[in-house]
Amino acid sequence: MIRLKDIVNRDSVTLTNCESEPIHIPGTIQPHGFLLGISDPGFIITYCSANAEPFLSCNPRQIIGQCMAQFFSSAEYTAFQHYAAAMDLHTQPFVFTIEGTPYNTTVHKSGTILVLEFEAFPDGSLALPDLYTQTRKFVSMIEGASNLQSLCQAVADETRQISGYDRVMIYRFDKDYNGEVFAESKAEGLEPFLGLNYPHTDIPAQARELYLRNLMRMIADVDYTPVPILAPDDAQFEERKNLDLSLSVLRSVSPIHIEYLKNMGVRGTMSISLVHNKKLWGLIACHHYSPKNIPHYTRLAAKLQGHFLTSQIDVRQQVEALERNKVVEQQLGMLLKQLDHENILEHLCRDSAIHEFIRAEGCAILTDGGLYTCGTVPEDDFIKTLAHWLSDYSRTGELVTSKLAALYPAALPEHHKVAGIVYYSLGKSKEECIIWFRPEVVTTINWAGNPDKAIVQDNAKEGLSPRKSFELWKQNVRDNSLEWLDAEISGSFRFASALQKQLHFAQLSREEEKLRKLANRLRAANEELKNMNWISTHDLREPLRKIQMFGSKIADNAKLSLPDTVINDVNKMRSIAARMQHLLNDILDYSLISGKERSFVPTDLDAVLSEVLNELQEEIAARQALIQVDPLPGIAAIPFQMRQLFINLLQNALKFSKPDQVPEVSIGYAAVAAGIEDNAALQNIPYHRVRITDNGIGFENIYAERILNIFQRLHGANEYSGTGIGLAICKKIMENHDGLLQAEGQPGAGATFTVWLPQLPVPETN
Repeated sequence: MIRLKDIVNRDSVTLTNCESEPIHIPGTIQPHGFLLGISDPGFIITYCSANAEPFLSCNPRQIIGQCMAQFFSSAEYTAFQHYAAAMDLHTQPFVFTIEGTPYNTTVHKSGTILVLEFEAFPDGSLALPDLYTQTRKFVSMIEGASNLQSLCQAVADETRQISGYDRVMIYRFDKDYNGEVFAESKAEGLEPFLGLNYPHTDIPAQARELYLRNLMRMIADVDYTPVPILAPDDAQFEERKNLDLSLSVLRSVSPIHIEYLKNMGVRGTMSISLVHNKKLWGLIACHHYSPKNIPHYTRLAAKLQGHFLTSQIDVRQQVEALERNKVVEQQLGMLLKQLDHENILEHLCRDSAIHEFIRAEGCAILTDGGLYTCGTVPEDDFIKTLAHWLSDYSRTGELVTSKLAALYPAALPEHHKVAGIVYYSLGKSKEECIIWFRPEVVTTINWAGNPDKAIVQDNAKEGLSPRKSFELWKQNVRDNSLEWLDAEISGSFRFASALQKQLHFAQLSREEEKLRKLANRLRAANEELKNMNWISTHDLREPLRKIQMFGSKIADNAKLSLPDTVINDVNKMRSIAARMQHLLNDILDYSLISGKERSFVPTDLDAVLSEVLNELQEEIAARQALIQVDPLPGIAAIPFQMRQLFINLLQNALKFSKPDQVPEVSIGYAAVAAGIEDNAALQNIPYHRVRITDNGIGFENIYAERILNIFQRLHGANEYSGTGIGLAICKKIMENHDGLLQAEGQPGAGATFTVWLPQLPVPETN
């Protein structure tokens, strides 16, 4: 004989784990039907409720382990096989007939098990709902309902008429899943529950999850004795002991909930889930004060009312939101027009529209170190401290709350002015923002019993018990403001964004004005510099020439018998004047190169270099220098600047040669396709590379950048002549040609100056 064991879940529930009570695997069912669990394929009965014998005339030991074909006619068995193969397509239960009594059999899958739940309907009547009449009535309800609550009331009335329950309530959840009786239809003489609130602990999280999975649950008689489900007590028992009954219609419910219903005086219930946007919006809760088992199709008709209602929740809520949105949009449009005012903030804060359009009592704007307020607002120091906290707390730069004190306890003393806020960062600096304020609104909540004692420890039973009192219990909720509606939040953010753009635009306009004035000052300064340049390059030249001329006359006049000391001083004066003349010439050259407009023409670098070498012939011969030159290309360039480039670089090589060694200067060329390796901005452009290398005194590489700057010298004027402008001129010439000049040196071994010129198309000549 097969040994059986029940799968009843006997885990104890305490105050610490009641939110996770495994109500989906009770291991028991209600006794107004029976259950079989079938392993597919093979249709072998693996589970059986302990009450199966009165229905099948066989005890569970004779049922479990057998094919279900032994207990039903071959026609029904074959028909059920086809039904099970396409069970997802069926909207009606399968009907088995046992000893002349038809059974509505709902079927669902729990893992690999087909769960069959049998409920007898002895009269054999299907009692199919009149869908046309029911739909027509609902359409009339929609047309007659002015708002969502009146529609819920109509649905409650119609559901009670369909089902026959003593009380039908539309139960709506808030965001914390506390429930409110939003509409109610009841029999004469019953105490009204309309407007009462029930704490979220009455329907814990795991129960709400089941309401989402299974949209209907019925308890025919709260005084029922749970029927255990049996399974073979074998090696596989541990694997099969938890049969998930989330989708079951006969599933036994939590003992705590049964006691809760008994404490309310309820004896039969039915609940229909109202799901909106994949969340549990509420329930149609049906109560009866005596046991009540309604037929399957009557349940479906009542369930259809739930579908009707949920189809309208979104529509009705959107209509109500739309009405509020119209008002906000109209006022927002008028407010946005004021942003064009010259003194935006002062103008806005003289008008209450900035806060009234979202039903706030006050508003504060912090920007550019100033604080602008209107309406009822807290003290300035509080606003600034709050803004600093908000900038740290809000990672997105936005915050909306009707319970500021819960987040920021320092707001409690100011609850009469600031219980709720809308915050938007203006983004220019950490504390710059706009904040709207709402004051505290004391709200009275009518609870059905003390919500803090919804579930208590019952020492006598060594377990938990729900509250026994459902008398009206009033609670005053403080430190909260009115909830901000979506239309108000959206409107405030849109205004804040527009204000932010306008403030940024105003700031840019101010910056533009500053830049314009600065440009004017720079233009004037440039004019002065031009005048200075004219003076330095023209007016100063004439006195210098005269100094040199008179100095020469004095030094060369043999008739004058002057002491040697005077002659030496005169010669020094002449030398200094010559150096100053040279400096003025170089400054003039630099200014001409800096201010010259670019006009590129075909330029033969070979021809330019030949001209330069011819001009420097005397210096080259005097130093017996050896010059080696690679063939150079024709390029697009400014010819006279290329000439000046080569003159300065070759003179530099000759000047800094070693006195005891013949100067050797090589001018090498290569076309480089990949550009300049160590310059990220110029890497991908093809270049002409010209290298001027000498064997002179060289320099430390740490000075490679410095020597290319104007007036920078590595040696004293007495050691080597020059003004420190020549290489700066070369650098400026390369900038004019979008090129680059690089210097590299080694003390005692010479220097290399590399010229990089972009390979530009050479203009055609006419």
